[in-house]
Amino acid sequence: MDNNKLAQEIFTLIGPADNIIEIKNCMTRLRVQLKAEAFSESQLKALPGVFGVNRVDSELQIVLGPGKAAAITTLVKELMGQATTVPASAPSRDDAVTPCYQVGDGAALHEAIRAKNATPWKLALKKISNIFVPIIPGFIGCGLITGILNIIFKLDPATTQEPLLQVLAVAGAAVFWGLNLFVGVNAAKEFGGSPIIGGVLAAILTNPALGQITIMGQHLVPGRGGIIAVVLVAFFGAWLEQRLQKSIPEMFSLFLTPLFTILISTVVALAICQPIGGLLSEAIGYGATESIRYGGPVTGFILGGTFLPMVMVGIHQGLTPIHAELLNRSGVTILLPILAMAGAGQVGAAAAVYLRTKNQRIKKTIASALPVGLMGVGEPLIYGVTLPLGKPFIGACIGGACGGAVQAYGMVGASTLGISGLPLAASTDNIGLYLIGLVVGYVGGFIATYIIGFDDPKE
Repeated sequence: MDNNKLAQEIFTLIGPADNIIEIKNCMTRLRVQLKAEAFSESQLKALPGVFGVNRVDSELQIVLGPGKAAAITTLVKELMGQATTVPASAPSRDDAVTPCYQVGDGAALHEAIRAKNATPWKLALKKISNIFVPIIPGFIGCGLITGILNIIFKLDPATTQEPLLQVLAVAGAAVFWGLNLFVGVNAAKEFGGSPIIGGVLAAILTNPALGQITIMGQHLVPGRGGIIAVVLVAFFGAWLEQRLQKSIPEMFSLFLTPLFTILISTVVALAICQPIGGLLSEAIGYGATESIRYGGPVTGFILGGTFLPMVMVGIHQGLTPIHAELLNRSGVTILLPILAMAGAGQVGAAAAVYLRTKNQRIKKTIASALPVGLMGVGEPLIYGVTLPLGKPFIGACIGGACGGAVQAYGMVGASTLGISGLPLAASTDNIGLYLIGLVVGYVGGFIATYIIGFDDPKE
């Protein structure tokens, strides 16, 4: 089924247009919030090209895979724009289910559901995700450039003097030079402040000129506290800006609000946010490094084996700033190679299912999802194969644990975020050991799933 046809089929199920409260996408999923549901998940899953369906609170997530998710979302939005009239009745569907709530009061109930699930923890994770996820493409591009250059420089050290490669090295490091600024802009926007003021406050904290200043016998340290200090000052700046806008007369607000926001926030940043951020940053760096250094394969086994369940409940978002802080501090994150082994376990588990199942639909799903699984995109295999079958999901976790133990043993680090699988190898500081761990993850997931077995569904 081509993208246009698949978009039309999805829209027919989830529509009409005024039934769709919100529609967006991430790298692999189309995400929608609806007023009412007059369809079953099995109808969506039966569409060729849909690998699975997941729910997070009131959000319906349709797993489509990389690239396709963005394309289908754009097409569905176009169909929404074309749908200017609302049908008198929804099309008849043989296996339709009773709507979970009525269209008439859908908006109110949707808000009630959102309020019920708006716990401080979930809201914090969502904000963290919204701050850092937009930066991930930069980590991917720059990290891969750096990784490829590292390979070239190791093979021929003389190439470090080549002007073109030197320019590429600058490009590879660009995301780290601008990281605090990007975080400041995104954080201020997320907290309800002016993005540019968030960027300005981040620039103040990282300005090298701070190193020339001594206050009360204490030297100021540019960049102290890293991205944690930036998030803290962006939060304070947004909070202060909102209150100043309410207090300052409108005719003066354009001038005085940014002036006082920057002046006051600068003092708070240097006196409070940097010291607190410095302590937290050091604690994160020390805790992550030492737990893997002293825990070794045991720590890697636990982290690699539990990452898939963490993804399922959404708490993996809380790891993104930890990765970013480790990258900011040392240029690599030693957590990512370990956690990436969860995807390797998925690949091995899916391969075992392919050999044992007689269900042609499952075989077709695996055949189409396995290549992207090897490239580090695991959602199609999770929601299309291992999770629905149950036991293979456990086998995948075991494979991830085995691969994670190998990565932790070698303290393998990665200079990027947002990718895993085979593409991550180029950005690691020990490509050989990373690939060994990847193979161990494949084999571990395969053997565990083959031994545990599963109930093979009928056609």
